[in-house]
Amino acid sequence: MKKLLLSIIILSFALPLQAQVRKVRPRIMPPIIQVKEVDFSKNELSYTFEKLKLQNERWYKFNSVGLNMSEVAYSNWNAGGVNSITFLADVKFRRRYLVKNYFWDNELVANYGINSQKGESLRKTDDQVTFTSSYGYRTGFRDWYYSSKLTFNTQFSDGYDYPREADDEPISRFMAPGYLYISIGAEYAPQDGKTALFVSPLTLKSTFVMDQKLADKGSFGLPIAEYDNTGRLIKHSPRSLTRVGFLVSGKHEMDIYENVKMTNQASLYTQYDKSFGNIDIDWQMSIDMKINNYLQARIGTHLKYDDDIKFKEEILPNGAKHLYSPRVQFKQILGIGIKYTF
Repeated sequence: MKKLLLSIIILSFALPLQAQVRKVRPRIMPPIIQVKEVDFSKNELSYTFEKLKLQNERWYKFNSVGLNMSEVAYSNWNAGGVNSITFLADVKFRRRYLVKNYFWDNELVANYGINSQKGESLRKTDDQVTFTSSYGYRTGFRDWYYSSKLTFNTQFSDGYDYPREADDEPISRFMAPGYLYISIGAEYAPQDGKTALFVSPLTLKSTFVMDQKLADKGSFGLPIAEYDNTGRLIKHSPRSLTRVGFLVSGKHEMDIYENVKMTNQASLYTQYDKSFGNIDIDWQMSIDMKINNYLQARIGTHLKYDDDIKFKEEILPNGAKHLYSPRVQFKQILGIGIKYTF
């Protein structure tokens, strides 16, 4: 009887335990994704776009590449004439950075022209390289800046006095002359970038003549080399000369008619020495007439007066040539050609 009761008790505990033991299958729960709305403030979006727009507007960029051509051709022409063709290439790149209190303006201009006539060698008609960089900080007056400016001028290739013989030496070369102006002053520079006026009471002008033969002749304002009575060279002329003076320069662009633009650029310079009051003048004027997006006609003039460039020639007792008496120099260009602006 005791054994029967013990068996019943053991079975009563074992059966519930066996019922609880079962195979458990894993249950995969789907991921819970919560979507939250982002509230963009209208003012914040407007500020972001205005900031990006302002960043782009601070840089003014201008690039142009042009090629002008003129040709004259004759065939059995009773009045006579000489066949000729002229090419003139010009490039201009400008970068101007403008913010509230300061600006930085850089410009590179290069021109080169050649002319070919029947029976004659190639002749150079234009040759100019000019780089200008200026930096200004706004004063208390509107559009006026405390400013510093650097200007560098030279040419690409040799220049000759035409007509010339095969053995004639050049009268100018690359970096002969070269001019470097470093100026400190005040500049009037409105935001549109079409007008500028620069006044500098302190301008350092350096003239470079890196060809020793031209330097020894006293070209471009350098002193003449020293010779003895027999014409033997005693001392070479220095190849550079630096002076201090007063500079006023400016430029102005205006639209005369639709697609017709006039540009004037001028500088006046005088030195603080015994020649004070003798003003060097450099004035360039151009009228650009746009025909379409790629064709353009151009009229240009360039007037110069440099007290250091002499034209009259005198033979000294030692046989050396001495130049004196400056003159007004004038150049005029008229052409039609292709111009691409980007």
